[in-house]
Amino acid sequence: MTQIPSVSPTFPSRLPKVGTTIFTVMSALASEHKAINLGQGFPDFPCDRALIEHVNQAMLNGRNQYPQMIGIPELRHGIQEKIKSLYGHKYELDSEITITAGGTQGILTAVLCCVSPGDEVVIIEPAYDSYRPAIDLAGGKAIAVSLATIRDEHNQVSSYEIPWDQLEKVINPKTRLIMINTPHNPTGMVWQRSDLDKLASLVKNTNALILSDEVYEHMVYDGAQHESIARHPELVNRSFLVSSFGKTYHVTGWKVGYVAAPAALTREFRKVHQFNVFTVNTPMQFGLAKYLEEAEHYLSLPQFYQSKRDFFRAGLKETGFKLLPVPGTYFQCVDYSKIQSPQSKLNEADFCAWLTTEIGVAAIPVSAFYETPIESGVVRFCFAKQEHTLTDALHRLKNL
Repeated sequence: MTQIPSVSPTFPSRLPKVGTTIFTVMSALASEHKAINLGQGFPDFPCDRALIEHVNQAMLNGRNQYPQMIGIPELRHGIQEKIKSLYGHKYELDSEITITAGGTQGILTAVLCCVSPGDEVVIIEPAYDSYRPAIDLAGGKAIAVSLATIRDEHNQVSSYEIPWDQLEKVINPKTRLIMINTPHNPTGMVWQRSDLDKLASLVKNTNALILSDEVYEHMVYDGAQHESIARHPELVNRSFLVSSFGKTYHVTGWKVGYVAAPAALTREFRKVHQFNVFTVNTPMQFGLAKYLEEAEHYLSLPQFYQSKRDFFRAGLKETGFKLLPVPGTYFQCVDYSKIQSPQSKLNEADFCAWLTTEIGVAAIPVSAFYETPIESGVVRFCFAKQEHTLTDALHRLKNL
């Protein structure tokens, strides 16, 4: 009998430009070299045990089958009350709030539900790494503008600014969606009310929608308030608001978040949501709903993380790094271009590899948050860590 040769099927990649993420690469390198991992953005401390007990009780009470596709009413009610209390806008319980499998699923679903092939989607780089793949999967075209880099008299990066002139130029009749992120990952920059007013003026006479990624909403410091899209009466009516319980309650592995949007947008969002995830872990939802009843659990977060920020920054001042401001998030960016080492001339990815393998502390190159890396000599540390973790890392960094 004639042997038919085995053929491995092939198909064109839907994401041909996507490889292994920088977070996976740096975390693997940190593990291999026993480095302290300040790269990937997750806490190394436990969540409140009361939250776990709420989830356990939900399991024991038989809350283990499918919940409603849109999320349990108790959790949606808690979100409704939180947003109304903090930002003054009341989303309708049944038609405007949807529980998602984390913020990333919410972002992907929002993009898929409104972006058609050929539509343009504006993003601001450096940008969270899921934005472009979501746009590509929808068949849209990403239009990137870069944050303006402000430099000091020594040519070191000192801050970032929103490039309003560039934003105005790229918004046109093909613009379907504008994706914003505040507080901003990776830079820690926080949008102000005046920024939202400017954005509103740019989209006023357009059909452009807004996706506002606000997963770090409870990490805004120095007495400032988070300027949510929900606080802006013009923008809220054309926006998807994305947030994350994983970031808020130190349970990133649970992957529970939510998207709030006007009813017309939510109808389209849920058409996609029901087929790409359908619904979200039931006992986790009940546990989070119970925990959300105590507003102090999120109202205390700015003080909690600001103390970590201040502790880490005080230690970094003993190094050769230039510290960039951190008005929000749990990320500290530093300019390494003037450290007393030949490695100060390395590109960001190579510097992070050296920092991990030779110094024993992992960081993330900010250049990785651009489609085409832009080198500015800036890397990002995560300070959502226990004090002893930060102390050990600072001890290793002190000679830089």
